[in-house]
Amino acid sequence: MASVTLHIQSPPLNNDVVSLPRNHFPIVTFKTTFFGSSLTANGKPLSLPKTFRTQPVITSSSSSSSSSSTHTFDVVIIGAGIIWLTIARQFLIGSDLSVAVVDKDVPCSGATGAGQGYLWMVHQEPESDTWDLTMRSYKLWQMFAEKVRAQGLDPLQELGWKRTGSLLVGRTAKEAATLKKKVKRLSEAGLRAKYLTSDALRLKEPELEVGKDGGAAFLPDDCQLDAQRAVAFIQKANRHFSIKGRYAEFFHDPVTGLLRSDSSSEVEGVRTFKNTLYSKKAVIVAAGCWSGSLAHDLFRESDILLNVPVKPRKGHLVVLENFSSFRLDHGLMEMGYVDHLHDALDRKSSHSVKVEEGQTPSVSMTATMDTMGNLVLGSSRQFTGYSTKVDESIINHIWKRAGEFFPKLKELPLEDFTLDRKVRIGLRPYMPDGKPVIGPVPGLMNVIIATGHEGGGLSMALGTAEMVADMVLGNLGIVDLAAFALQGRCC
Repeated sequence: MASVTLHIQSPPLNNDVVSLPRNHFPIVTFKTTFFGSSLTANGKPLSLPKTFRTQPVITSSSSSSSSSSTHTFDVVIIGAGIIWLTIARQFLIGSDLSVAVVDKDVPCSGATGAGQGYLWMVHQEPESDTWDLTMRSYKLWQMFAEKVRAQGLDPLQELGWKRTGSLLVGRTAKEAATLKKKVKRLSEAGLRAKYLTSDALRLKEPELEVGKDGGAAFLPDDCQLDAQRAVAFIQKANRHFSIKGRYAEFFHDPVTGLLRSDSSSEVEGVRTFKNTLYSKKAVIVAAGCWSGSLAHDLFRESDILLNVPVKPRKGHLVVLENFSSFRLDHGLMEMGYVDHLHDALDRKSSHSVKVEEGQTPSVSMTATMDTMGNLVLGSSRQFTGYSTKVDESIINHIWKRAGEFFPKLKELPLEDFTLDRKVRIGLRPYMPDGKPVIGPVPGLMNVIIATGHEGGGLSMALGTAEMVADMVLGNLGIVDLAAFALQGRCC
């Protein structure tokens, strides 16, 4: 398979924002093309977008004008999650391009805001299809936190950043043997990793019970953050560029169509409910689980048939506010989480529970303690379309599963937490082969898709932003960029 190498250049620094030097990692190589399933397309010959520079008209994101307005930018990004946010940031700090973001909702209202906020490598597999991207993002997040600290700010307060370390736990001799092998692979891949026996694990987390045959893979450098705080921090930094005429937000403004050039048939921008947004360089679709249906609708009347097989995968998290019965010092995840992450059709797992409409969601124990002292328990995975309705049977199953690892929870009826309980529900953008889709649409090189990160959007966001920016800014040559569109797979 072909190989695409992204040659990283140091962007110009800006004193108003946290900038990350890229020369620490001079070359990042991603094998082949798209992450994820092939994008099927039937359209016009490949053509690279022309390079333009424009001085955009910046408008308020809260504009309520009923008349349509027209604005011009270098890059238009569709989406409101961590992927669009970091892509916008990458263009703002790494180039002089102007950026507009547009979405039907507001930032952090989807999977990003409903997530657990962990940046862990403990459940990743070296040499897997997404390892390079996840590892690159992992290092970039650590650099980001250090840059925040270097500015005299506290990453804990600004981002909810904590270097908690992570524990991937098993309860059987078979799982313990698998964890030992995993620790060896992670260590060989350059991460600090250690296997903990049941007794050693008890010293780390006294309330956790895995039995005498159990154990854990321990990565002391893994971190977690508060997604809401991190999004707010990055968005505030992005908004500094609006003063310079380089950034605008259009929220509560759904995209209704693409603008095509009469002469070249390239996409020139997007039409929204309230505005017309012209793009001189690229249109980027980063709308999470809605990206597939959005792309289908936008190209419905064109000569390009586009199929992005991303679908929503619903997840529940239970948040117990001001939890004081015990404390967790690390992020925890059971080994079954890894299996359920990649097994969309699991029907035989002992961790599954039947619900209405014949759905059989998987439930795996994850547990974190956030910066506010809230215990966050998860997690579930199921396919129920775009429904975000709370399912109490799932909540009860999450609680029961957590009790199998934390005996003290069995002594605490969930009903006792009615007033202090919150439920987060998010729709993860799921791809059938577990790999995100990142690359230009075949036949339309100035339209880029970035979606399908499933539960790893936060973990892969900064690396994804680099990849997308490299495509648009021309750091990939014409041959490599054409390969991204034609071959249909990456990593």
